[in-house]
Amino acid sequence: MSRQAWLLLGSLYTTQYMGLGFFVVALAAILRDRGAALETVALAYMLGLVWPLKALWAPLVDRVRFGRLGHYRGWLLAMQTTLVGLLLAIGTCDVMADFPLVYALCLAVAVASATQDIAVDGLACSLLAPAERGLGNGLQIAGGLVGNLLGGGVVLMAYPLIGWAGAMAVLAGGTSVSLIQLLMFREPERSARTASTLLAFARFLTFWRMPGAGRLILLLLLFPMGSAMAYAVITPALVDAGWPLARIGLVVNVAGSLAGLGAAMATGWWLGRIGRRTALIAGALVQAAGVLAVLLVVCDGGTILAGLGVLLFFLGYNPASTILATLMMDWAAQDSPATDYTLQFSITQIAGMGTMTAAASVAGMTGYGGVVGLAVAASLAAAAVALGYRAPGPSVR
Repeated sequence: MSRQAWLLLGSLYTTQYMGLGFFVVALAAILRDRGAALETVALAYMLGLVWPLKALWAPLVDRVRFGRLGHYRGWLLAMQTTLVGLLLAIGTCDVMADFPLVYALCLAVAVASATQDIAVDGLACSLLAPAERGLGNGLQIAGGLVGNLLGGGVVLMAYPLIGWAGAMAVLAGGTSVSLIQLLMFREPERSARTASTLLAFARFLTFWRMPGAGRLILLLLLFPMGSAMAYAVITPALVDAGWPLARIGLVVNVAGSLAGLGAAMATGWWLGRIGRRTALIAGALVQAAGVLAVLLVVCDGGTILAGLGVLLFFLGYNPASTILATLMMDWAAQDSPATDYTLQFSITQIAGMGTMTAAASVAGMTGYGGVVGLAVAASLAAAAVALGYRAPGPSVR
């Protein structure tokens, strides 16, 4: 793949979540700081629920083309332009006085960013050769971490200085970088046929009828369950240990993200040199070790050991995510790549979010250590399922 295409994918995966990352993470803090009720603050977190639902309209992205603009490039141009416009519009509003309008526009940002993600995944599936998918998905994971770090971290830190309108202008400016790159990019012609609308939506069922799909869905469920349970107890455990919120944000959101970024890229490079089955088994075992390290957080609470536990968790979690994302791309068919990839992604998102929610209740009964034990068991179960993994047949890729 060309250097231009690599830079474009990295940019798209970074900017797609900058705005939404700000609204999910920073908006809640801003609303609470300005005296909003907790019920209003909770609405900010609900914006993150849009992404797990994006499979519902993924077939439209595979089905609808934009002529000379290119298939996925046309969708990306439309969504990036929409995101920039929405962010600038939100910047003209007062977050408290105009909250109903602000929230409606934020919801539109969530839908546009989710649709952009469908399109960029489809583009990546069509551009990346099998040997390049590991590095491509390492770039995806790393880009998401950087986008969330910038939107939910750096812009929030600058907010007291630049204000609401300034924050929206910065987010719009960052998002427009990908738009400029898209204008200079030409999408290669795809030889794959486009299914009818009915067949495109029927893919929700036919995908799971492929040989090996049963084992695949177990992997899609077990991998995120282990990491989600462990992640769910990190922040509450640090709060209970007396950590100030500023330190938690620095260690978990900044240092953890930076550690995960390097681990994801290194894993992507490594994936081009080994088999998928070996990578899956190794990824599950590394994740189990990272999850086990969370015991340093929940049992010690001291600054050094707890911080080390957080870093080890991210070093174990992000390689597993990169490997699983590469596996999902292997299973995406040429004539419905965006739908197939997004369908699998939604399974992992729903499993992760559901497990995180349940982890809080389990912690109340067993303590944080019990949750970590279950998380390790889920990761080891993923390794056991991976032992029998077989790559999809030639009918897929």
